[in-house]
Amino acid sequence: MDKPVFGVKEAEKTYQARYGAYVVIPRADGEIVLVQAPNGAYFLPGGEIEVGEDHEMAIRREMLEEVGFEVVIGTYLGEAVEYFYSRHRDTDFYHPGYFYEVTSFVKVAEPTEKTNVIEWHSPQKALMLLKRGSHRWAVEQWLQRHG
Repeated sequence: MDKPVFGVKEAEKTYQARYGAYVVIPRADGEIVLVQAPNGAYFLPGGEIEVGEDHEMAIRREMLEEVGFEVVIGTYLGEAVEYFYSRHRDTDFYHPGYFYEVTSFVKVAEPTEKTNVIEWHSPQKALMLLKRGSHRWAVEQWLQRHG
C-alpha cells in the first residue's frame, strides 16, 4: 500500500527532512487527546524523532514532554508524508510521520513542555481540529479499527 502524501511538493523549493512519531491516545469514553500548540494549531501527541532514537523512544520522550503520560504502544497505524512550510521555523519540511495507537496510559507527571494545551475531543471533532492532513489520516486509520 502506498503511503499517503499531504501537501504539495513544489519543485523549486528545498525541503528539510523532519521525521516524526505520533500516537492516538483514547480514553475509555472514546475521546482522544490532542495537543494545542501556542499558535492555536492542534496536533496528535508526538513529535520529531531525535538522533539516536527509534519510534518507541521518541514516543516515550514526547509523551512525558507533552502530556506527562507513560504509554503502552499498540498497533502501528502506518506512515504518512506531509510537505509543509513552518512560519515559526521559516523552513519547508518533508515530514514523514509514523503513527501508532496507544492501548493504555497513565499520567505520571505534569508535562515538561509548559506552552501547550492538552484537550480531549471526540474523534469526529479531532478530525475537524487537527491541522495536518497526516494526523487526520491517522485518526481515520484508528477509527477504521475501532469504529
